[in-house]
Amino acid sequence: MLVSIDFGKEVLEKALRRGVDEAVVRVQERLYESIIFDGGVLRSYGVSRVVGVGIQVVVKGFVGYSYTSSLSMDAVEEAIDRAVKLARAMASAGRGSVFAPVNGVKTVYRTSYSTNPLDVDPSEKVSLVAELNRLSLGMQGVVSAVTRFGAEIDRRVVVSSYGAEAFEEIVGVGISHLAVARFGDVMERVYDQRSFIAGYEAIKGFDWQTFVKEVSELAVKASRARVPKPGAYRAVIDNELIGLMLHEAFGHASEGDLVMHREPVLYGKLGTKIASELVTIVDDGLAEGGYPVPFDDEGVAKRRTVVVEKGALRTFLYDTYTASIEGKESTGNARRMGAANVFPSPTNIIVLPGTSSLDSIVKDVRRGIVVYGTIGEWLSNPVSGLLNATVTNGLLVENGEVKQAVKGVVIGGDIYKLLKDHVVALSKEFEAVGNYLGQQY
Repeated sequence: MLVSIDFGKEVLEKALRRGVDEAVVRVQERLYESIIFDGGVLRSYGVSRVVGVGIQVVVKGFVGYSYTSSLSMDAVEEAIDRAVKLARAMASAGRGSVFAPVNGVKTVYRTSYSTNPLDVDPSEKVSLVAELNRLSLGMQGVVSAVTRFGAEIDRRVVVSSYGAEAFEEIVGVGISHLAVARFGDVMERVYDQRSFIAGYEAIKGFDWQTFVKEVSELAVKASRARVPKPGAYRAVIDNELIGLMLHEAFGHASEGDLVMHREPVLYGKLGTKIASELVTIVDDGLAEGGYPVPFDDEGVAKRRTVVVEKGALRTFLYDTYTASIEGKESTGNARRMGAANVFPSPTNIIVLPGTSSLDSIVKDVRRGIVVYGTIGEWLSNPVSGLLNATVTNGLLVENGEVKQAVKGVVIGGDIYKLLKDHVVALSKEFEAVGNYLGQQY
């Protein structure tokens, strides 16, 4: 198998022979299977394989980067030459930044599984997705349904002159379902997914019939639900939604490249209170329930980073370059964006659990809405902290009692004002909720 530490070390040696100061080699192989049933019909079934090698070199503080989708050594050597030429061309104009010192990690990380999902008979997987799709279509009020199965094997290698010799293999599976229901002239859609870092055994061990029924029933209820009276309501937000909100509106605002350019509203606020004392936010690559990120795309171990501690901003998220500019250490947040270069980006941004029960939180709400399900339309601006999201499902709460389902709920405003002035309780049931079908696929 070419996607190995030995292959990465061979490429690294060839890059260093060009006389560069530092180099990072990234190798990836991604196998992905997708089955989609739409309206009772098999719309697509495909298995894809994407491979590639990225080479990043540093010459006098300037970075050159190149990528090839071939694992042949001839193609790799051409990519090395392109990266070196780019770095030297920029270095001829002067000296760039000195990268922050970093210790590359030496590790082999594999998620556990018992059944490779790609080895399972295709007819078994097709039959399951077809059954679930038709189950939804057979429910009263449902007029359309899309069911999707996804499986992935992602192998990555990072080898660097900083000492990194890292390999990871992540295996994931999941099923998503979209149900559309009609009541009179009103149509509503509800989407949900369940995904696991595991093999096909996770598919066989989950009750997918109940999952699809619940999604479909929510769509039917939403089509019959009323829009709440206009006004501001106290919101009780579930794990998945608060995780997405924090990742998009807060997590990206804490990225080192934005801070380096003095862009986000968080700039200059280290050590100051930006949230309620109830709020502690961490970025954890190996959070239970999240997507595993044992090391970043520069071969730096992804440690658990406390970004906000009891309401106070403690740090930002850095790769080696932004850390050097800010005089900090890398937090292991260099993430590759497709075939492009790397940038600081969050991994699993989570709020640590509180001490309240969900029931007690709801009972303390005089006028509010329990918000759950998925987000329909979404807008966020990490520079300003403003967000606006339409949520598919909600339950109206009056004097601590759930009254009825409502729709058309919008969560909007300033994420920092929300975190600082409007967090009155955190559930002890808080946990990371992975969304691998949406996040990775």
